[in-house]
Amino acid sequence: MKISKMTPQHLDACVDLFIEVFTKEPWNDTYTSREQVVQFFQNHMANNYFVGYILEEEGRIVALSIGIKKAWINGLEYYIDQFCVSSELQGKGVGSYFLQLIEREIKAEQMDAIMLNTEKGYPSESFSEKRFSIS
Repeated sequence: MKISKMTPQHLDACVDLFIEVFTKEPWNDTYTSREQVVQFFQNHMANNYFVGYILEEEGRIVALSIGIKKAWINGLEYYIDQFCVSSELQGKGVGSYFLQLIEREIKAEQMDAIMLNTEKGYPSESFSEKRFSIS
């Protein structure tokens, strides 16, 4: 598996993965159209502070992280707005591996921390508890 910076060339595959993951249990998100999700990604990518990563396996995007480089009292942090792993790979260590790769990447970009919010009661809560200190 290989990590890369997210670029506009990844847009369609990222939108497909995002819809595939978040329209299923436990999130069950609904979107008015695919274009709504495309616009969401384009808005993120247009932000001067945008930082996004993809994880590829055999040329297919299997995980993504979109966020921003954000100032905090001790320097800069990577604030993750959305993070997902393909449904078929969830629970297999792919998300943890992806975060390890992201940690290496952000250090190279002089970011010192990662902030990831999640909702209580979702599977992402237990994933976050394994990887982060909870505050």
